[in-house]
Amino acid sequence: MSTLAIDVGGSKISVAVFEGKRMMERESHSTHRAGGRDWMLASLETVVKTLAARHRFDCCGIGFGGPVDFERQRVVLSTHVPGWTDFDLPGHLTNLPGFVPGVVPIIDNDANAGALGEAFYGAGRGHRPLFYLTLSTGIGGGLVAGDTVYRGADSYAGEIGHLTVRPGGPACLCGSHGCLERMCCGFWLERDHGRPASELLRDPAFVERYVVDLALGLKSAVMLLNPARIVIGGGIAKAGDRLFVPLRAELERQITAWSRARIDVVPAQLGSDSVLWGAMALATRRTA
Repeated sequence: MSTLAIDVGGSKISVAVFEGKRMMERESHSTHRAGGRDWMLASLETVVKTLAARHRFDCCGIGFGGPVDFERQRVVLSTHVPGWTDFDLPGHLTNLPGFVPGVVPIIDNDANAGALGEAFYGAGRGHRPLFYLTLSTGIGGGLVAGDTVYRGADSYAGEIGHLTVRPGGPACLCGSHGCLERMCCGFWLERDHGRPASELLRDPAFVERYVVDLALGLKSAVMLLNPARIVIGGGIAKAGDRLFVPLRAELERQITAWSRARIDVVPAQLGSDSVLWGAMALATRRTA
């Protein structure tokens, strides 16, 4: 089975072709956020048309960097890029010239897709329930219990990025204050400190302060969900031990003393491709 997998994120758009469970081809392009939805669509369309000319897809899966109404199969919005409100991205792709007739893409938010990718093919194999955190331009979460994503009643389960960790803190793009995303995501780290997260996380003193807020958010997941493992993906997770060693230590300090909940927190095994693997899983599981 040939699958087209798409990851539409706040900082990049990635597209891959899978044959079965083997990634055959992959392209990634930086996102021009100021260009809004139209620029992103034009970039995505160019890549999809190129790949469609070389491959005949049996199915297509999409992970989108923002809330998705899974039942309606529509993008709800993007808090980082304007123009995506209530947008039918699967329908838009279906109508592209050259897109394979009869193939209807399936879409979910990128955190849910990343959770599936890591659960089936990455660091989450053999660990259920699995909680996946994407720590990148924004912050989102996905929970895999058994072999399915838990989406909640209205597709909004897992939105850990908008839990308040600093009451009365700085304003978040969502309209609230002191959200985990506002305190810890790449977008705001660069805005607040004038340097990208990759540079900031080389400073042990900064990391020591940073993990306090990150652990406050993850404590909610640990105490509410009691996952067997937490996998963290996204660009910030590439800091490796510089992030994960102090983060685990901070979680040990914060987790309620009587709790026997596991503190098993690891980086994504699939690196930047967790969402692509999850998009593939979404599409192939629907057609199986």
